[in-house]
Amino acid sequence: MTLNRRQFLRGIAAGMVLGGWTQRARAGERRPNIVFLLTDDQSYLSLGCMGNSQVKTPQMDRLGAEGVIFDGHYDTTSICMASRATIMTGMYEYKTGCNFTRGSLARPLWNRSYPILLRQAGYFTGFAGKFGFAVTDAPDKSNWHSEDVMPADSFDVWRGWPGQGKYETAKNKSMRAYADEYPHVTRALGAASRDFIKGAVGQSRPFCLSVSFKAPHSPNSPDPEFDEVYEHLQWAQPPNYDQGGAAHLPAQARSGRQYLTIGGYRPASYQKNMGKYNQLIYGVDVAVGMIRQELERQGVDDNTVIILTSDNGYNCGAHRFGGKVLPYEEGSRAPLIIYDPRMEASGRGKRCRAVTGNIDIMPTIMDFAGLTIPANIDGRSLRLLLGNPKGKVRQAMAILNVWGNVPTHEMAIVSERYKYIHWFFAGEGMQAAEELYDRQADPYEMKNLADNPKMRPVLKRMQGWYDYELQRWRRQCARHSGYPDYVTLFDRHRRWEEKAGLISDKQIRAYRNMVASAKKQRKSKD
Repeated sequence: MTLNRRQFLRGIAAGMVLGGWTQRARAGERRPNIVFLLTDDQSYLSLGCMGNSQVKTPQMDRLGAEGVIFDGHYDTTSICMASRATIMTGMYEYKTGCNFTRGSLARPLWNRSYPILLRQAGYFTGFAGKFGFAVTDAPDKSNWHSEDVMPADSFDVWRGWPGQGKYETAKNKSMRAYADEYPHVTRALGAASRDFIKGAVGQSRPFCLSVSFKAPHSPNSPDPEFDEVYEHLQWAQPPNYDQGGAAHLPAQARSGRQYLTIGGYRPASYQKNMGKYNQLIYGVDVAVGMIRQELERQGVDDNTVIILTSDNGYNCGAHRFGGKVLPYEEGSRAPLIIYDPRMEASGRGKRCRAVTGNIDIMPTIMDFAGLTIPANIDGRSLRLLLGNPKGKVRQAMAILNVWGNVPTHEMAIVSERYKYIHWFFAGEGMQAAEELYDRQADPYEMKNLADNPKMRPVLKRMQGWYDYELQRWRRQCARHSGYPDYVTLFDRHRRWEEKAGLISDKQIRAYRNMVASAKKQRKSKD
């Protein structure tokens, strides 16, 4: 779908009203093209440039060597639907109201997302891959598996799909044209991106392409083209691997499916699944190379910003967890690389330790596009950190979860040095719990410092930031799907008796059923 001249001019006018141009853009600076690459379930430890000597990610490593690597990047809700809505809008989940059991993204919020605002400001926009959430007029309802809740008409070019999609290219309606040459959808997305770039350079305007890979999300079905890449490799286990890294965790953390039922990375299957997981990521790396090669071929590589991150991390057996969702490093921390070819050579390959989050992607893209960042968002532009990687955009940031088994619902605070986690649930024989970790001295989170008297000043400071973020939640949260209840549930100063009535019998039954199912599975294996 292509805008005609009248639509194009109307879009520019609307963009100037909605966002406004910065002084930089008014002065006539050429606006850059933007390519945003999003992987699904990619651990921050899965890149060579993040210190993993076993993996092969040459294209991502090259991107890091030519750009800036962010070592303190987190997904504020570490699960795909909520995270993707946050990435598009720059807002915490409690404001978007969007997650699997909570609801879709309301259309007025979508209308303030970066794809909409950039298109209105004159950008030629495209989307390819797993979109990941629904856009509807009924935000308390969520059915992201339907084509009619995908915002295809919000983009000039749409090759997205509803639901999880399939690794078999032919099974994704929007990608079938690539199935013969690229039967695995990861490289097919690379090919679709090349075609978008070819078409975009013929436009008299900059472009913004958002590519959302399915990989390395389960099922572990990598492209057989790369079966030899990790053949015979013996994968190392991290220091916090499996049961030995879980013993010190509170009962709440061990009450969800991540610990109880997702066993793909336990000792019996660890080697096999780590190989397939990293082979999926290798396929993404190849697609990144395809995209960069086309940018160079079309002569636009010198004015195209590339941002690479993931919608959440992945535990891969750390603390005996599969999946993501929980606030520990492996599940909530994600890779982030930003490459701006216009950077000075002296700034390339730098690392930034500042605390950043998926809430920052939208304002960063807006800033690169030369648009004023909307006031309603929670994120900050990271653009200035490219020239000042020792800088900061915040002191601390919230990480939250209100999905899955109710005991696993929590809010955490992460700063450049520490992480604080508060587990509110005190039913079913549990006690409310706190955790405090030194991210620098204890990167695998094996020593809880919350009860250490010497750490009392740090604990109080982190608790203060936690209380501040909860007050923001109180003022700004969506008024549907139970989000206001968490103002009480997450309050550290309220007794469990004041909270218990907000937990439904259905939630308790779901928790008990999962525990019973896990015990039955273990017994059958014994």
